[in-house]
Amino acid sequence: MDKNTIIGFSLIALILIGYSFWMSPSKEELAERQRKTDSIAHVRETQRINDSIRIAQEREILEKERLQAVESSVDSFDQQTNYIAKREKYSVFANASEGESNVLTVENNVLRLMIDSKGGFPKQVELKDYYTWDSLPLLLFDANHTSFDLNFFAQNRNINTSEFYFKPYLNDRPFDGETLTLPEENDSLVFSMRLFTDDLAGNVNTDKYIEYQYIIKQNHYMIDFNINIIGLQDVIASNGFMTINWIADLQRQEKSVDRFNGSTIFYKNLNDDVDNLSESKDEQEIIKSRLKWISFKQRFFSSTIVAKDQFDNATVSTTTKKIVSNPRYLKTMKTDIGLPYQSSSESTIPLSFYFGPNSYYTLSTYNMDLERQVPLGWEFFLLAWINVYIVIPVFDLLGSYGWNYGIVILVLTILLKLILFPIAYKTYFSSAKMRVLKPEVDEINARYPKQEDAMKKQQAIMTLYKQAGASPMGGCLPVLLQMPILFAMFRFFPSSIELRQKSFLWATDLSSYDSILDLPFNIPFYGDHVSLFTLLMTISTIIYSKVNSQMMGQTNQMPGMKMIMYLMPVMFLGIFNSYAAGLSYYYLLANLITFAQMFVFRFAINEDKVRAQIEINKKKPIKKSNFQKRLEEAQKAQQRQLNQQKQSKKK
Repeated sequence: MDKNTIIGFSLIALILIGYSFWMSPSKEELAERQRKTDSIAHVRETQRINDSIRIAQEREILEKERLQAVESSVDSFDQQTNYIAKREKYSVFANASEGESNVLTVENNVLRLMIDSKGGFPKQVELKDYYTWDSLPLLLFDANHTSFDLNFFAQNRNINTSEFYFKPYLNDRPFDGETLTLPEENDSLVFSMRLFTDDLAGNVNTDKYIEYQYIIKQNHYMIDFNINIIGLQDVIASNGFMTINWIADLQRQEKSVDRFNGSTIFYKNLNDDVDNLSESKDEQEIIKSRLKWISFKQRFFSSTIVAKDQFDNATVSTTTKKIVSNPRYLKTMKTDIGLPYQSSSESTIPLSFYFGPNSYYTLSTYNMDLERQVPLGWEFFLLAWINVYIVIPVFDLLGSYGWNYGIVILVLTILLKLILFPIAYKTYFSSAKMRVLKPEVDEINARYPKQEDAMKKQQAIMTLYKQAGASPMGGCLPVLLQMPILFAMFRFFPSSIELRQKSFLWATDLSSYDSILDLPFNIPFYGDHVSLFTLLMTISTIIYSKVNSQMMGQTNQMPGMKMIMYLMPVMFLGIFNSYAAGLSYYYLLANLITFAQMFVFRFAINEDKVRAQIEINKKKPIKKSNFQKRLEEAQKAQQRQLNQQKQSKKK
């Protein structure tokens, strides 16, 4: 290597060393570069972390989507399996077996119905114009213990409609509201509850269904109820049966229980009379004949199902549960009713429901003998005629004036006493004759004291009565003629809904007992309270019995008869103490008016003139009737037989 080469390399080395020193960054530049490097590294690290998170999230979403797809597949399989099971159990009503229970309130001016979507039937009925004895809303039956089933076979499955969910419809369109109120200006409202079927694919088929159609009218307790069966001719067998199963726990509405007007089931045979189960005990009856209506009857209210055509048959029963949670529980009513079903593409079973009061005039307007549920003495035609043609019209007329019903009863009692006035006068006049003849009767009794002379004594007394123109039956017969009215009143007042919750004087409810003192204990046969009307009635009856006995001249009554005369009012005290105050009040008024009549008659009828007339009658020839002749012949024959027996004993 020559000199020049060495110098060249050296210069180049110096240049490179100098350039490297000249081009090397300062401390500030080095710090800035380090900062930028760190920043880039941080950004890159952050990006890496974010990418990792994003990838993890994407993986998680993908995993969730995968799991959801698996679950969806499983759910779809489970749903399909579940539907197949429901289809096997409920046939074409599988989808309707699941749903949500919603309550639809439907009302007019007098009724409020609470209709549950499950079952499509009113679970609760409220009468808006009436209240319970303690001022609560009047509900006919317990909403938690009421069932109404339409029972039939569908493709060999037993179907009970109470298990399914219905859809509400108004004017043939779905209704999603909660309340339907009949406007004042409208005459009627038509709505329905529909139970839809399923098609072959398992979807709801709105063209085939069972419909409960309700037609509610303003101010009416009667509701039209049509069961429409649409397009189910291939589902329900043409020769199959269809029944209604109705069970209801009735609610107690009154303070007292009427033992003669209790809760039971009434029913009317199609072309025959009205009948009923026992009011005092549980009973069941299988009715194989055709029926017109069946009623769950309480004392003042009833729930009745009516066939526009007929029911084929029915089973009715009443039971009283021993253990209940509802303090207002009264009695359980049940009926299974056979319906006349004819299979077709569109079939209708026309029915009606009556939810309302047992008012005679209200029930009689329907011309179906529904009024026979009101106990007016139907067992004996005379009692029913007195109540239907006399008492009820007069009572209704007097009540229309707006008077207090205590005044109405007073006026009614006076009118009845005026009608019976001639009979009462005849009774008293006959008793006056018997009083005048009493000394002579006593003389005859003294003349024949021996028992073997009883026939002679009887003949002598009858001859005396015949000569005087008197009859011992003259006072009894008029009393017997008054008895139907007394018994008619006994049936009318406790069953008259017009008296329900009507107050008078100290009585707050003339249809129930009045109480002036509540006892801390219960007296057998009497009760746990003191009814003042009953007490006054009993006292007046005892006084009347004593005064009447004296006025009839019955001073020599047998001790047993006298005891019975005073024992009967005491028995009435126990019977009427828990009975309708209106009835005790009526009997009290009747006794008081009778007292007044007795004193008027006593001054109006001069016994001296009666005695003089009897003496004149004695002088007249006696014309014996054929009956009298036969009676005397029988007495003579009996006397001869006695004489023969005496002679045979002497021998």
